[in-house]
Amino acid sequence: MWSFPTLKYETVLLQVQTCEGSLKSLQEQVLQSTNSLPQIDAQVANVTARLQPFQYLHHQGLYTALSLRQLGQELSQLESDLIAIHTQLDNTQTQKLSKEVGKLREDVERMQISDTVNIKSVKENLRYLKNSVESCKTIPKDFRGQDRYCFKGLITNISEPVTTKIAPHGKNYISGSWGRQAQMDSEGEKDSYWVQPLVNGHIWGNTVRVYQTYEDFMASVQHKDYTFAPSYTHANTIEGPSGVLYGEALYYHCFRSADICRYDLKTNTVKRVTLPGTGVGFNNKFPYCYYDCRTHSDIDVEADETGLWALYATVGNHGNLVVSRLVWDSEAETLNVTQTWETRLFKKAVSNAFMSCGVMYATRYVDDYKDEVFYAFDTATGKEDNSLVLPLEKVAKGVASLSYNPINKQLYMYNDGYLLAYQVYF
Repeated sequence: MWSFPTLKYETVLLQVQTCEGSLKSLQEQVLQSTNSLPQIDAQVANVTARLQPFQYLHHQGLYTALSLRQLGQELSQLESDLIAIHTQLDNTQTQKLSKEVGKLREDVERMQISDTVNIKSVKENLRYLKNSVESCKTIPKDFRGQDRYCFKGLITNISEPVTTKIAPHGKNYISGSWGRQAQMDSEGEKDSYWVQPLVNGHIWGNTVRVYQTYEDFMASVQHKDYTFAPSYTHANTIEGPSGVLYGEALYYHCFRSADICRYDLKTNTVKRVTLPGTGVGFNNKFPYCYYDCRTHSDIDVEADETGLWALYATVGNHGNLVVSRLVWDSEAETLNVTQTWETRLFKKAVSNAFMSCGVMYATRYVDDYKDEVFYAFDTATGKEDNSLVLPLEKVAKGVASLSYNPINKQLYMYNDGYLLAYQVYF
């Protein structure tokens, strides 16, 4: 009646056995893969980290997705700044900036579907637009050309030293800063001169010496010493040759930080503010250099007709000089940073820098007895000029600090323990 399908049974049995073998093999492979996956992840992470520095060369200068996202974020911030400016100031310049930012936004959107735009040129355009926006922000009326102070143009000549003197603490103290009180309309310390030597390793100091008159300074008599930090490692200690006496307060770079300190000579109190930027250089990261670097000269505080400034470099700006405007709010008793510009000048390629009428000037080493002013960056326009040739005579090789004084239009140089002053002409 019925015969057992032996052949079919044997065929199915063989298939089952084959499937069981395949399943066991697959299970072993899955187990092995599970055990190997963490090792593979670690290898991928390692390779990714090793390849990261070569991404620019790999893409032959073209942007990456990450760079594109960063550009978008920076543009969004730039557009927010422009909207804020329009509420305070609406003129031809701001309208032109809005059109330029809009065009840049179109370029970035086009970059999402095309790899034909070089990231370097776009970033440079963005930097210029940033500087233009900063120049359009609220600026005092006497900032450029609206007052008797700054309708002069660039510096055209610098005299030979009109003052040459050994520092009162001795020429063994090769680093520090000095000058005349720099606030234009100061009531206190109006005609005073000051010297701030770095007495600990030529890097740190905690006192400033003030003379009431030029005659007292030249004769080294009737001075007063102020102590603004109890030790050379205190948070309020000055680091590097960065000081400037502005009114009745000394402004300087605070000990091992990205902060600017303000020491009030009348109240003996210190206020501070942190400088903006990604990776602000301090602790000898971006000092002034020539053949040798002036140790710990990372952050430089300057004064001119328009107010106070901080000159420094950041990792975000590739070690190039950054200019920030400082404002002291006497009512709130706070020190603030109101505007920031980025330049294309590598800080370690210059020997020093100073401000005059909102223009940053940079110097470079020529020989042991001469430096020269070769570069200018105008914060009012965001433009730069690297064709200047203005010689500065020295009596020693190293320039610790160089500061401009708006009252008598003189430059003050701390030159390896010698104090030199020059007359500036516009």
